[in-house]
Amino acid sequence: MFSFINKVIRAGGLMLAVCLAACSSKPVDVRKVSQMPEIYPDYIGVTIPADIAPLNFSMADDEVDVIDVEVKGSKGGSIHANGDYAVFDIDDWHQLLAQNKGGVLTYTVCAQKDGQWVGYQDFTINVSDETLDAWGITYRRIPPSYEMYSKMGLYQRNLSNFDEEPLLENTQTPNQCINCHTANRTNPDQFVFHVRGNHGATVISAEDMEVLKAKNDSLGGSMVYPYWNPGGRYCAFSTNKTSQMFHTNKKNKRIEVYDASSDVFVYDTKTHTILADTIIMKKYWAENTPAFSPDGKWLYFTTAKRQVYPTDYDKEKYSLCRISFDENTGKLGDKVDTLLNAAAADKSFTWPRPSYDGRYLMYTQTDYGYFSIWHPEADLWLMDLQTGETRPMTEVNSDRTESWHNWNQNSRWFLFTSRRENGLYTQIYLSSIDKHGKITKPFLLPQRNPKSYYRDTMYSFNTPDFTSRPVNYDSHEVAKKVNGDSRISTIYRR
Repeated sequence: MFSFINKVIRAGGLMLAVCLAACSSKPVDVRKVSQMPEIYPDYIGVTIPADIAPLNFSMADDEVDVIDVEVKGSKGGSIHANGDYAVFDIDDWHQLLAQNKGGVLTYTVCAQKDGQWVGYQDFTINVSDETLDAWGITYRRIPPSYEMYSKMGLYQRNLSNFDEEPLLENTQTPNQCINCHTANRTNPDQFVFHVRGNHGATVISAEDMEVLKAKNDSLGGSMVYPYWNPGGRYCAFSTNKTSQMFHTNKKNKRIEVYDASSDVFVYDTKTHTILADTIIMKKYWAENTPAFSPDGKWLYFTTAKRQVYPTDYDKEKYSLCRISFDENTGKLGDKVDTLLNAAAADKSFTWPRPSYDGRYLMYTQTDYGYFSIWHPEADLWLMDLQTGETRPMTEVNSDRTESWHNWNQNSRWFLFTSRRENGLYTQIYLSSIDKHGKITKPFLLPQRNPKSYYRDTMYSFNTPDFTSRPVNYDSHEVAKKVNGDSRISTIYRR
């Protein structure tokens, strides 16, 4: 509506009052059509938690002047929106969802275009009786670039409304690259992130916040791709010598990221010790993307035979494996189990993420490599850890990249990133899964004015995760520590 009003103002102030009255009027002389409305984002038929922010939306057609929406709950209550896009009062929205938990919301949509009102078939949204069990999410926002990363930062977002605040931005750390923020099973008190650059560091909060020296000479690289053991003392990392190259003859691919070498290890936060283990640090193999099981007794990771780079980059295919871990001694087992064999499948498996209830293992499958964000063929897959069966998550996959994924605390909701909208920018989607493994249609992270927000925001959402409470630290103090010279050295032990 605001863009339309601006046009009227430019045309002449006399018409302003007339147009305002028309835009705020209720639908009249409505022409009914036997089709669903085309809305952005596509929220038709999705399942949502009762504590999610309002699902505001616009008509997909930019020429629509006014939209009128009536929402009625199957268990009572209703809300109404009228304007250039459907925006719902936050308090009224949450009251309606609370009243209709486990029920259905029915949407009646009318849209005015060129002075004519059109009424569409009703559509529904399901309100789950499973709680989101999270205050919000954390993520990195970064422009999709190659050599220059410009402004980036770590942020947290309240999922019940639209409030967002920075955890740390690289304008606070002399324009260094800030890597992903990783919490321990959505616990905001235990987290780790890495800052790359000439004055890099690993910031880790177990009992107290510490700033570690970015590299250990014996390790040969930085501590990246972290995943916490649920006990909180140990955190698994990989160390990677990463390179990138550009495609010149592939229309759907721009860049390739690969590792000349990589290893997986476990870090002891109490003793500042890197627990290296030769069984998963093989010279001619590249181990990567570790993740602990929810009981802490297993360490999942991926491994691939090293290739000749960059010529044979597309021959690098990662198998999905696991090895036992003893939290009492901090030692890995002496046998590696292969869960998914890359050679047998002629595919590559990466980013294993077990559900916190121990039932499922979600992972990404690509044709080769592990850096799935640049692979349009990347899809999410689900392994049932009780039966060993695995299947593609067709309910949420698209013909473009689906990648980085994480579970909420009760393992009934998950989020992931996708480039389905334009192939360029990763956006966050949420979906639910019930105890029988039934997955619901994903929905785009709600914004106050989603069409304007996602069109104007030239940033990708990166490495999202749920957080049970707000992350509580002073970003200025953290930046001061990162910019300072004090670093804790790590000890390398085999």
